[in-house]
Amino acid sequence: MRFGPVPLSDAEGAILAHSVKAGSRKLRKGMTLQAEHLELLADAGIPEVIVARMEPGDCHEDEAARLLARALVPDPAAANLRVTEPFTGRVNILADGPGVVELDVAAIERFNQVHPMITVATVPQYQQMGEGGMVATIKVISYAVPRADVDRASEAARGAIRLLPARHATAGLVVTEIPGGPSNDKGIAAIRGRVEALGMELADTRIVPHRTGELAEAIAEVKGDLVMILTGSATSDPDDVGPSAVRQAGGRVDRFGMPVDPGNLLFLGQVGERPVIGLPGCARSPALNGADWVLSRVACGVETTGADIAAMGVGGLLKEIPTRPQPRAGKSRSRSIS
Repeated sequence: MRFGPVPLSDAEGAILAHSVKAGSRKLRKGMTLQAEHLELLADAGIPEVIVARMEPGDCHEDEAARLLARALVPDPAAANLRVTEPFTGRVNILADGPGVVELDVAAIERFNQVHPMITVATVPQYQQMGEGGMVATIKVISYAVPRADVDRASEAARGAIRLLPARHATAGLVVTEIPGGPSNDKGIAAIRGRVEALGMELADTRIVPHRTGELAEAIAEVKGDLVMILTGSATSDPDDVGPSAVRQAGGRVDRFGMPVDPGNLLFLGQVGERPVIGLPGCARSPALNGADWVLSRVACGVETTGADIAAMGVGGLLKEIPTRPQPRAGKSRSRSIS
């Protein structure tokens, strides 16, 4: 592609690089200049314009963006995504429903290394999305790029973006109560909102005393494809009431604690074929916390191991929840340690 100023006599058929006011009319950048446009410019006393002119082997920005989108998402319906029409070298990729985004990160990095004018930006790996949310945007920065580079980028990242919908249709919640403990209504409402945002139904909610035996019985009996536990008193140890009840119900606890704050006191396990998530107390608030990251992955069938949770620490310092009983800055003014 050739780029630069040219006299009006050489500008017909070229792409206008910058918007220009020609009398009462504005000629917008990116348009292909025709004879009538050049007459307007001449009448306005403008002798030259800055243009881009495609050369053999070049691909127009919109066509390039369309081809790149087709490579990244070859079958939008199968990937649970929607792909917009190209405009100004851009194509957006949208969620076709709730779920989490699964990316081939290495492939996308290869894609972005082919040519600096060929780019794709995405949300983070396993980001939870609602219907219509923007998953990625493809942008061809220049007015044209070499078709060979479009083909190279396409091959580098074919099928690299998809959305995983909820694998489980329903969830069950068991809440334990302690004398003088927190009210359950707001917590249950917040958890219901999380479940429904994933396209699932909170099928059963049971409230029991904060004792291992009663909790174990409720875990075994509560309806739902996955089970969540919200204890009236924070889980403080792998042998505390919540984890012990999971084991007493015939299950196992695979991970207690996560390097995400708020959300440290989460535990993850399984009873039979059902995943079990022990929710931290911050899940009583609708604000983002570590439980959201684990719940969305588990709900959408993403294998979530202890190693996966351990890897959440970078980026795991989330916005503080104002109603948190023990804020990380402490109740009184913190002092720096020198």
